[in-house]
Amino acid sequence: MYKDFDYNQEIDPTGATETQWPSFKNVNENDERNDHFIQRDGKQYAGTHLIIDLWGASKLDDLQLMEQAFREAVLECGATLLHIHMHHFTPNGGVSGVAVLAESHISVHTWPERDYAAFDVFMCGDAKPHKATEILRKAFLPSGITVKEILRGEVHS
Repeated sequence: MYKDFDYNQEIDPTGATETQWPSFKNVNENDERNDHFIQRDGKQYAGTHLIIDLWGASKLDDLQLMEQAFREAVLECGATLLHIHMHHFTPNGGVSGVAVLAESHISVHTWPERDYAAFDVFMCGDAKPHKATEILRKAFLPSGITVKEILRGEVHS
């Protein structure tokens, strides 16, 4: 199950504060297992996977900016960077890349000729993946952002 967020209509990410993002509790606080499952709103799950679409975005062919945005997002989300790999396509200049995290990953594929970028942000444990949205907005200045949230590994009783 996923929850849709339309940042153009309901939430202004430019004014977002931590209190606007969902709060998370690591299930392991009272559990001997160390699997970093999350408990939120009466649900238990492995991690939050955000599908982020940027429309009307700029600089989507800038490999250095993309890597910088990934590094900032990892830091802001409280995640642990293990490795970044980026690839620049020719002739249109699109970028595909991934940041491998201890908590999972951030990935991207861009279509600069359409001013469109598709990002995946998947994090488990205490990381706060929703904070990546503002970093991406600042870096690529989209006219629109759409975010879908999927709870991965949801435990069904």
